[in-house]
Amino acid sequence: MLAKEIMNKIVTAASRKTNGRELSVKLLSGMYSGLPVVDEGKVVGVVTEFDLLNAVLDGKDLKKIVADDIMAKDPICVEEDTHVDEIIRIMTEHKIIRVPVVRKGNLIGVISRCDVLNSLIQPEFVAFYGE
Repeated sequence: MLAKEIMNKIVTAASRKTNGRELSVKLLSGMYSGLPVVDEGKVVGVVTEFDLLNAVLDGKDLKKIVADDIMAKDPICVEEDTHVDEIIRIMTEHKIIRVPVVRKGNLIGVISRCDVLNSLIQPEFVAFYGE
């Protein structure tokens, strides 16, 4: 199974100039613990809840910092044809929750640990709809 077969194609990404407050609001939605940061479609970084917490610990104002100030640069990404075994290895080795999927450096999807696990299991439950 390949990345392109299990990735989430609907992706929310931040720009380099997205401020810390807006990043926090997005992360507080509960749908994300981190976001890819893109510049003209290319993945240039990742911002996580930890990055924001570290900024606060450093005394920075979330309204004044931007993603470019706090993001992890040189993010770990996978190509769309990366096999799921390699994705698992990358996630476990680097202890990451999700990984951006790219095509020639451009963001095309994201794979979370849940996406990987979901692709590996056979459903034990079947839904029935009565009349």
